[in-house]
Amino acid sequence: MRSGKNLFLTAGALALALAAGGVMAQQKSVAVTAIVEHPALDAVRDGVKEGLKQSGFTVDKNLKWQYQSAQGNTGTAAQIARKFVGDNPDAIVAIATPSAQAVVAATKTVPVVYSAVTDPVAAQLVPSMGPSGTNVTGVSDLLALDKQIELIKKVVPDAKRVGMVYNPGEANSVVVVKQLQELLPKAGMTLVEAAAPRTVDVAAAARSLIGKVDVIYTNTDNNVVSAYESLVKVGNDAKIPLIASDTDSVKRGAIAALGINYHDLGVQTGKLVGRILKGEKPGELASETSTKLELFVNPGAAAKQGVTLPEALIKSATEVVK
Repeated sequence: MRSGKNLFLTAGALALALAAGGVMAQQKSVAVTAIVEHPALDAVRDGVKEGLKQSGFTVDKNLKWQYQSAQGNTGTAAQIARKFVGDNPDAIVAIATPSAQAVVAATKTVPVVYSAVTDPVAAQLVPSMGPSGTNVTGVSDLLALDKQIELIKKVVPDAKRVGMVYNPGEANSVVVVKQLQELLPKAGMTLVEAAAPRTVDVAAAARSLIGKVDVIYTNTDNNVVSAYESLVKVGNDAKIPLIASDTDSVKRGAIAALGINYHDLGVQTGKLVGRILKGEKPGELASETSTKLELFVNPGAAAKQGVTLPEALIKSATEVVK
């Protein structure tokens, strides 16, 4: 006959095993990939983890998390996508257009949540911003370009020629170029484009605009944001004002930016992933956008690039970079 103590230990071990099995059964796996690492996309990644935490999923409790960056290489993005699909996680989060396109091309079954994609319809990730009916949903960082043009006018009132350095292979940048070509003439301005297919091309593309533009506007093009310091050097040396749509670029030398808080965008994305982990189907969840904009200004950068910021603009800023 077993002693009462042995019976107690056996029962305790059984309870622990059942509890462990319960935890294992509840564990969810999320694979996250980004086309490149730069402040805005890193903020999205960290925000996704925070959004999952707010939804009840943490690495030390019930979440398996893996992350890989494609280091700016679309071929690598495709490899990561195939690897993640093979892992069969509960959801894949794809940050920025090239990574999202790679993942969506790699699977029609694993739930995919994109983030920081300017135009998911033009990028052919979803048929519309409504529920897709597929395995894809996500959060767009689309900005109203009329407000960007207003900011350009406030910083450089006499600007007539707006330069833009961008990667013609990045769908979100192509969309912005087309929209600016239509909108700028209505504001008495024209667009002058400079292509930078690779990160190493950004400086040369910026230099090609010297003498041709009154201001340079940058969207969230991943090549440009990754090499923003090289753009800033050209702006400072040639006294060409730089206006961005990525607020982190202001800390790196742009004069001003009216943009989305990318950490908040990531949190929003993470909460959407959390809904999927709890059982909702991605195809039944409409794509989302962020309407919360923040104005960052950098008076020091303005001085280096030959302009003085209006006091009213500085006072209205969310953050003044010193």
